[in-house]
Amino acid sequence: MREGSRSIPVPVRMSNGAPGTRSCTADFKIRVIGRYLKAHGASATNPATIGIGISVDEIHRANNRRCEPYEQIVYPLLDLGIRRTDCPRIIRSAGLPVPPKSACWFCLIWNLGDLSSSPMTSINWDKFPLAAGHEHARRWLQFTANIGRAPNTVEAYGRAVEDHLRFCALVGADPLTVRADVVAAWVGDMHERPNPRAAKLVHFDSGSGLSNATIQQRVIAVRSFYEFLVEDELRERNPVRRGQSGRRGRRPKQGLVRRVEQAPWIPNEWDWQKILSAVKSQPLRNRLMVGLAYDGALRREELVQLEIGDFEPAYLLIHLRAETTKSKRSREVSFGAASSRMFMAYLAERRLIAGRVDGRLLLSASRRNFGAPLGASSWSKIVTGIAKTAGVPRLSTHTFRHLRLTDLARADWTIDQVAQYAGHRDLSTTLRYIHLSGRELAAKLRKASKSIQADRERLLAALVVES
Repeated sequence: MREGSRSIPVPVRMSNGAPGTRSCTADFKIRVIGRYLKAHGASATNPATIGIGISVDEIHRANNRRCEPYEQIVYPLLDLGIRRTDCPRIIRSAGLPVPPKSACWFCLIWNLGDLSSSPMTSINWDKFPLAAGHEHARRWLQFTANIGRAPNTVEAYGRAVEDHLRFCALVGADPLTVRADVVAAWVGDMHERPNPRAAKLVHFDSGSGLSNATIQQRVIAVRSFYEFLVEDELRERNPVRRGQSGRRGRRPKQGLVRRVEQAPWIPNEWDWQKILSAVKSQPLRNRLMVGLAYDGALRREELVQLEIGDFEPAYLLIHLRAETTKSKRSREVSFGAASSRMFMAYLAERRLIAGRVDGRLLLSASRRNFGAPLGASSWSKIVTGIAKTAGVPRLSTHTFRHLRLTDLARADWTIDQVAQYAGHRDLSTTLRYIHLSGRELAAKLRKASKSIQADRERLLAALVVES
């Protein structure tokens, strides 16, 4: 179970009999009971008596149970000396049906068979109290995690449905019966509410309204939530309107939020020089990360999950494994001579940390996590520090990727080649990444016009009649 910032394991038995841990008891029982008791006046001076059905062969669970001041715990099965195997017999003798392994209607564990591996993807429900307390929102978010969505995606979906449930509570709407006008009012509220990031980002013009990207993300997530309710036949229709393209002669239909397409920011030559000057003072590992992030146009998660075995130094290639990429498709990228030299130098430095040359490439050198694989958040902090030192606040972990793909386009790579290098499934995504300046486009136009003009002059020359 999770308590504040600490993680306290709750001992249980998995279906194969091996000891393990899970947070279901804490999330769905202990905390729910605690909230109910506090809401109904339980306190240290007026504790409530709670009977917990722990049997004799589960006595370790009673020993590990920490009693709150407002609780008075009793264990009737322990008092009667009843074992777990006795319970079904006693229930049948009373003419009652035996419940499944987990009596929780929302629990997926007892339906999953062998649980020798992780039974459910863990979600920090403390971040989403409204979603955790709403039975259908909780099922949907757990379902989203269990089908393999990336942790960042699950967290973004959780924030979205949490925000929507909060708005529904304010206007007195029930998600099971909410209509499209309430959804539209929620979207309007997101357009008008103060933007907490506006004061920090100098390139925002106004502090009013969430960004277009944030609103788009939340609308998509909530649409998925309602689609889940429709599939479960809890709703007849999805109240979140979906846009339609005008393909195949159809009339285009605008969605709830018009998408604002902004060209990604990439540093000009002056900013790039300032960034590289700031990187020079960084440790070797951080300098290598910058080189690899640019050379391979690597996403944040792709970079930190690189393993030494993914590198082919003789050919300056990196083999990106499918499980580390956003699209779940493997691909190959290259790295330059400078990154190659830093790579070999870092391997020597890394031996002093790990003592071997295998596993994750990038390791922590901090006293707290010495030798542990570097996390994505650590890379973000490194880049934030570089941006502050360089005086380039718009620098982010994705900037190196944007710049690399733009440089490939400047080198006259085709859009398909750039998309393959980036690992994009859709060419429209690649087009958003490439950011050619007006000067570069003008030069290409002059070059094309010169060729076209030459052809025009050649054809017009046939009209000249010699006198």
